Amino acid sequence: MAKVEVLASEMVVPARETPAGAVWLSNLDLAARRGYTPTVYFYRANGKPGFFEAGAVRDSLARALVAFYPLAGRLGLDADGRVQIDCTGEGAVFVTARSDHYALDELMAEFVPCDEMRDLFVPPTPAPNPPCALLFVQLTRLRCGGVVLGQAMHHSVCDARGAAHFFETWASIARGAANVIAPVTPCFDHRLLAARPTRTVLYDHSEYMPDPEPPVHAVAASAYASAIITMTKEQVSALKEQCAGASTFRAVVALVWQCACRARALPPDAETRLYSMVDMRARLTPPLPPGYFGNAVVRTSVSATVGEVVSNPVGYAARRALAATSQGDDYARSLVDYLEGVDAMNLPRSGISRAHLRAISWMGMSLFEADFGWGAPVFMGPALMYYSGFVYVMNAPGKDGAVVLALSLEPESMPEFRKVFTDELARLEL
Repeated sequence: MAKVEVLASEMVVPARETPAGAVWLSNLDLAARRGYTPTVYFYRANGKPGFFEAGAVRDSLARALVAFYPLAGRLGLDADGRVQIDCTGEGAVFVTARSDHYALDELMAEFVPCDEMRDLFVPPTPAPNPPCALLFVQLTRLRCGGVVLGQAMHHSVCDARGAAHFFETWASIARGAANVIAPVTPCFDHRLLAARPTRTVLYDHSEYMPDPEPPVHAVAASAYASAIITMTKEQVSALKEQCAGASTFRAVVALVWQCACRARALPPDAETRLYSMVDMRARLTPPLPPGYFGNAVVRTSVSATVGEVVSNPVGYAARRALAATSQGDDYARSLVDYLEGVDAMNLPRSGISRAHLRAISWMGMSLFEADFGWGAPVFMGPALMYYSGFVYVMNAPGKDGAVVLALSLEPESMPEFRKVFTDELARLEL
C-alpha cells in the first residue's frame, strides 16, 4: 500500500480576472537558487465541521491568487532573454491526496526533512525553467483526520518571507478574516531593487563566487542526514545569557556552529565559515514596503578557525554570527550593483564545504497567522534539505520562546552532533 495516494490534480485559477503583463525580476531574484522551495504545515483535526474540506481550501486559494496574481502566471523571458514573470493567469497546481498509512502523531515522530517526505507531501515539480508554473500545493488527509498542507513555490518569485506572506494571506481569506483581500497588500515592484545608474561595488561579495577547491578534510558530502531538534524557552534564555546580548537566532546558530565543528572532528587550524541570509527589507534606505513580494535577502558569511570556534565560549561564535548578519543598505546596494556586472542567472549554486554551515532564520514566520480557521499548525518546516551543513531556526508551535531547528549534516557526523548538542542543552539546564 502506498503511504500517500493522490486523488486528484487540477489547476486553480484566480477567482476573478487579474492584471496581465510581466513582472520584472531584480538581480536578487535572478541570483536566488533556481528551483522550488518545498515546505509543509501539519494540522491536527479538531472535530469542527468542514475541517480542511478540499473545495473550501481550493476556493480560498483561488481568491488568494487574485491578490498574488503573479503566482498564477508562468516563468518567462523578456526580449533580451532575462527571466521574468508572465502574468498569464493560468493558475497554480492543486493536488488532493490521502494517507491511510500515517496518523499525525506517527508522522511527527518520523518526520525529518528529506527527499522521501518531500515526495510524499509536496507535488512533483517540473524543471524550474520557462515556461514553468510557479506554485504547487498538496492537501493530504491523514488516517486520523489530520492534514498536511504542502507547497512548493519557485524561488525566483520570492524568498521565505514572501512565501509566508502569501500563505498567511491565503489562511486569512480561508478563515474569513474581515473579508479583506490581503491584510498586507503585496508589492510587485521589483525595480525597487534595481542596480544604480552608476554601479558602485564596495564589497567583494565572495558568497556569489565559485568556492575555491576545499582541502581533502572539507570536501562536501553528497548525502546528508537530517534532524528536527527543539530547544525549550529556558534553554534558549540560558544560552542567550552566555552570548552577551545576541539575538535568539545568533545565539542558537552559534551553539550549532560550535557543536558541528566538534562533531565533524576537523583540524583546529582548518577554516570554518558561517553563511547566512539577511532580510534587507527594513535595512534599506528607504525601507522596502512591508508587503514587498520578491527576493530581498542577501548572502553573507564570516570565517574563523575550527579551534577558535570550539575552544572559546559560545559567546565568541555569537559575536562572529553578529558580524555575518549586521549588513545594511550600502551592502545590499553594492551587491545589486555587483550582480549587474555578472551573469546573475547562472551563478554557482553548489553545496558547501563540510567545514562550513549555512544558517537561515524562519523566525519571522507567524504560525498563528497560518490558521485556516481550524487552528494553527502544530508544525511547519522545510520538506527537505538541499545538502549537508544547513540549519533553519524556527519558532516552536504553541511554545512561546522555544525554537525548532531543522538541521542537516553528513551522515557520519550526525550521531556525534546529536550527542554533543544534547550534552550542551543539558548543561544549559543546570
